[in-house]
Amino acid sequence: MLEEIRQVLQPWYLQIKFIHLLAVMTWSFSTAVAYIWFIRSAWISWKKHPDVAALKKRRDWLMEQFDKGASLEHIAFPVLLLSGGLLFWTTGWTLESHWLAVKLLLVTGVFVPMEIVDYWLSHFGGSKRQWREKGDHARYEKLMQWHWAFFRISTPLVAIFIPLIIYLAVVKPAL
Repeated sequence: MLEEIRQVLQPWYLQIKFIHLLAVMTWSFSTAVAYIWFIRSAWISWKKHPDVAALKKRRDWLMEQFDKGASLEHIAFPVLLLSGGLLFWTTGWTLESHWLAVKLLLVTGVFVPMEIVDYWLSHFGGSKRQWREKGDHARYEKLMQWHWAFFRISTPLVAIFIPLIIYLAVVKPAL
């Protein structure tokens, strides 16, 4: 049965690849501008002047808006995983293709754990909005600090490994 499904999907390879590439682009770039130009500057301004209420209010509002905007990224990530899995399965690739093995290692070892934390910080237990609405300001501030630490750790990883993964997928170097 699985072989029949695979044969049905094979003629749709380019469409699956298009969906995969669209999801990769959406996931990898949807929050970059917001972080670089808005979140980072608001956070740095607030850190320089923590007693200025307007700066804290701007920081908090932008972080909560960022969490909303991350929804697009967080929809794209499972789509790229699913479409990537379909591409792997329908083409019959193996991990003997070293470029693919390295790419999958980076995805599963770096980005899957990072996205799990990101989902939690933006939408689930770490959602800052829910704690603000509950009036738990200590928890809210703690989550703000966690999210900022997450940005400081994840940003260099994203800057290095997303271009590397795209390079591996496009160039398919013999490793």
